[in-house]
Amino acid sequence: MLNLSVSQRLELKGRAHALKPVVIIGNAGLTPAVLDEIERSLKSHDLLKIRVMNDDRELRESMLQEICEVLKAGPVQHIGKMLVVYRPLQTPIAKTPKRPKGKQLTKKQLASRN
Repeated sequence: MLNLSVSQRLELKGRAHALKPVVIIGNAGLTPAVLDEIERSLKSHDLLKIRVMNDDRELRESMLQEICEVLKAGPVQHIGKMLVVYRPLQTPIAKTPKRPKGKQLTKKQLASRN
């Protein structure tokens, strides 16, 4: 499980506020299929909001702990039926280089300039 400092959790809570739940845990609970879906989501998003459709607070807390232990994520927040977990992206998404503005010159044109 990833340990987060208080300042890291506060920053992540602020970022998570605008997020919509990506994964919903239904009546079947935390099944392997749900864990796989959370894993896939964490590969593309470092911060994830999860809705749990269960009224038992202790069960939701144990789900948060299990998710974080199994997927090596950090618990950010558990408020109501929402869980927020964080795991840094393992492979950062490469940015495509910007195309230069204007017309591209050929080698011949470049040579004639010199």
